Amino acid sequence: MSAGAQPGTGTAQKNLKIWWILGVLATAQLMVVLDATIVNIALPTAQKDLDIPTDDRQWMITAYSLAFGGLLIIGGRIGDRIGRRTTFLIGVAGFAAASALGGLAPTYEVLIAARAIQGAFGALMAPAALSLLTVTFEGSPARPKAFGIWGATSGAGGAIGLLLGGFLTEYFSWRWCLLVNLVFAVIAFVGALTLLPKTLPDRNVKVGPLSAILIAGGLFSIVYGLSHAETDGWSDPATIALLVVGLVLVAAFLVVQGKIRDPLLPLRVISDRIRGGSLTAILFTGAGIFGVFLFLTYFLQDTLSYSAMETGLAFLPMVVFLAATSSLTGSQLLPRFGPRNLIVLGMFVGALSLVLMTRFNAGTAYFPDVVGPLVIAGIGAGLIFASALGTATLGLLDEDAGVGSSLVSTAQQVGGSIGVALLSTQAASAGSRHLKDLMESLRLTRPTPELASEATLAGYHAAFWWSAGIFVLGAIICVFLIPGGRVKLTERGNAAEAA
Repeated sequence: MSAGAQPGTGTAQKNLKIWWILGVLATAQLMVVLDATIVNIALPTAQKDLDIPTDDRQWMITAYSLAFGGLLIIGGRIGDRIGRRTTFLIGVAGFAAASALGGLAPTYEVLIAARAIQGAFGALMAPAALSLLTVTFEGSPARPKAFGIWGATSGAGGAIGLLLGGFLTEYFSWRWCLLVNLVFAVIAFVGALTLLPKTLPDRNVKVGPLSAILIAGGLFSIVYGLSHAETDGWSDPATIALLVVGLVLVAAFLVVQGKIRDPLLPLRVISDRIRGGSLTAILFTGAGIFGVFLFLTYFLQDTLSYSAMETGLAFLPMVVFLAATSSLTGSQLLPRFGPRNLIVLGMFVGALSLVLMTRFNAGTAYFPDVVGPLVIAGIGAGLIFASALGTATLGLLDEDAGVGSSLVSTAQQVGGSIGVALLSTQAASAGSRHLKDLMESLRLTRPTPELASEATLAGYHAAFWWSAGIFVLGAIICVFLIPGGRVKLTERGNAAEAA
C-alpha cells in the first residue's frame, strides 16, 4: 500500500514545488516593478541630501528606465542563449549589488550610475523570470491561476512601490528605498538556487551585433525621447529627433529580423494575434495606469496635503482589489470567457475609474470619493493584467521563451514611459491655459495662490481624462486585434488558437 502511495506523493511534492518556484519568481518580479516607482516619493529627500540640481533629479528615474527598456529584448535572448536559470541568478545578484551601491551612494553621480546598472541587470532578470514561469507551468492545468498571481504582482507592483517608498522615506531614510531590494534579492537568489532546475544553454541561439545595436538603440531613443518630452515638450527638436530615430531603428530591426538566418527576435513570436493583442493591451495599460499612480500621488500630496506614508496607504484598496481580481480572473474567468472579453471589459472599467477622478477637488474626502475610483481601478487592472499576461507568452516555442517574455516587460516599460510623458505634458499645458484664462477674466497680472492651486487641479483633471482616453482607445484596438472566444491555456509548443 505504501508502494502504491509513492507516485501520488511524488506528484504532490512536484505540485507544491512549482508553487514555491512561482513565489521565488514573483518576488524577483515585484522587486523589478516596484523599483520603477519606489524612488518617486524619495526624490525630494534624496535631492536635498545629495544636493541634486532640480533639473537633474529626474535622472534617478530616467537612468533606470533607459537601461531597463533599452536592453530588455537583448536580455531575453541572452537568457535563451546561456540558460534562463543562470541568467536569472546573474540578474538578481547584479540588481542587488547595484541597489547596495545606490543606497550607499555618497554622491549624485554614483546614485545615477547605480540606477542605470539596476536597469541593466533588471533587463536580464525580468525576462528570465517570466520565461521560467512559462516553462514551469507549461501544459499544467494550474497555469491560468499562476499567471493570475503573476498579473497581480506585475499590476500591483507600482502601487506597492509607492506604499513601501512612503513608509521607508518617512520612518527610515530614502536610502532604504534601494537597500530594501537586498531583502527581496536574497529570497529570490536562495530560492532559485534551491528550487529552479538547471536549464541548458541553447548554443543555436545567436545574439547578432547588428540586431542588438538596432533594437537597443531604437528602444533607448524612444524611452529617452519620451523622457525628454516630459520635461521639454513634444515640439522640442531633440524630442522629435529622438523619437524619429528610435522608430526608424526599431523598424529597421524588424526588417532585418525577417531576412537573417538567426534573428534576435523571430517574427513568429509577435505574428500570433493572441500574443500580439495581449502585448498591445499591456502597452496601453502601462500608459493609462500612470494616470492613477502619478497624478493621484500628486493630488493626494499637493492638494490634500497627505504625507508620504499616508499617500502610500491611500493606494492600499487598489492593491487589494487588483490582487483579488487578478487571481479570480486567472483561475476562473479567463478559461471561461477568453482574453478579449476580459481585457476589453477591464479597459472600460479602468476608464470609468479615471473619469470619476476628474471630479476631485480641494474638498474631496478619502471615503468614499477617492476609495471608490481606486477600487474600480484595481478591478479593471486586475482583469487586464491577468488576462494579458496569461496569454502574452502562450504557445511560445521553448527556444523563444526568453525573448518572448522580454516583450512583455518591454511593452509595460514603453507604455509607462509613453504615459508619463504624454500625461505630464498634457497636465502642464492644461494647467497653464486654465491659469491664463483665470487671470485674464479677473484682470490680474500675477496669479494668487488660490488661482495657482485651481490651475494645478485642472492639470490633474486633464491627465485623468487623457488616461481614460488611452484605456478606451486600447479597448477599441483590442476588440479588432484579439480573436474572440476562449483559448487553450495549457497548450504546448505552437501558438494558441481560439477555441
